[in-house]
Amino acid sequence: MSLAARLAADEAVFTAWSSLPEPMTIEVLCQTAFDAVTLDMQHGGHGDDSVLRCMLPVIAAGKPGLVRIPVGRFDMASRALDFGAEAVIAPMINSAADARAFVAAMKFPPLGERSWGPTIGANRRRQGDMRAMLSGDNARTMAFAMIETRRAYEALDDILAVEGIDGIFVGPSDFSIAWSEGREVNASLEGMMGAVADIAARARDAGKRAGIYLVDVSGAGRLSAMGYRLFAIGGEGRLMTAGAKLLVDQARGTFS
Repeated sequence: MSLAARLAADEAVFTAWSSLPEPMTIEVLCQTAFDAVTLDMQHGGHGDDSVLRCMLPVIAAGKPGLVRIPVGRFDMASRALDFGAEAVIAPMINSAADARAFVAAMKFPPLGERSWGPTIGANRRRQGDMRAMLSGDNARTMAFAMIETRRAYEALDDILAVEGIDGIFVGPSDFSIAWSEGREVNASLEGMMGAVADIAARARDAGKRAGIYLVDVSGAGRLSAMGYRLFAIGGEGRLMTAGAKLLVDQARGTFS
């Protein structure tokens, strides 16, 4: 089932957040309990070439692939979709103008200006009917606008009103820096939680999906109650550290 269909069914979707541009690492991630895999180009090590190569094992595993592009790299949004990604997360969408530029790269006409050339992704997904792909891709592929600043929060309704924006994705660390006026980075900052809840509520009222990066996984239930359904956890270093500690602690616990 596609990411769009799962979120439309109000499912909670957990995506791994990959920073390492290595296809074999992605292949292993796809064998874990994660529902999807996100390749991070903004702060992670992924680039154009690794997105091309790392999207293949995600598709082969039958899981949705997402890409977070660098700030303003809307050309890469189109390329990520051409490579087979189902969704793109765009950072620092601070205005309706930013949202419209993002949509232009994400959606085929008449909704956007995405250029036709999805041969790689179509081959990977065994899609031979180009007419069906053209008619269905605008609904199947998802554009997530990141809300990370006070300016974005103030423009939220205008961003949500842009046709072709399918959802918002909160970057809680950056949002906490903005909310505290640069005094701290704290993804669980209690003072901003009212705004975090408001973002999800307004997104759902607009018929859009809400996602968020989980720095503290113990807060997932609270965020779900607010209306968030797409949750990102990662990257590989965090996952390996947590897994290694669990296994070593279990082994040490058997010592008499």
